[in-house]
Amino acid sequence: MTPQALTQEDFAALGGPSLVYVRPVTGAEIIATAPAGALDNVRLAPEQTLYAVHRADGSRLAVMGDRDSAIAAALAHELAPVSVH
Repeated sequence: MTPQALTQEDFAALGGPSLVYVRPVTGAEIIATAPAGALDNVRLAPEQTLYAVHRADGSRLAVMGDRDSAIAAALAHELAPVSVH
């Protein structure tokens, strides 16, 4: 059997709509991807480690200050979090 690459849609469907993943992100990554003005009142160091909650398709849902908070936020919204290393 020949392995096939998954599309983003295929990957997102694997866990259904409730599967999310939690991964560490740097402040620099958040700064680089935030819309203009979104961080005006936020003090964020580029080297700071934060934890992002993402849908299976890669879209970011939330950013929290620590891993436990990211997992708790996902669970509070009836999502099934997994960690990505």
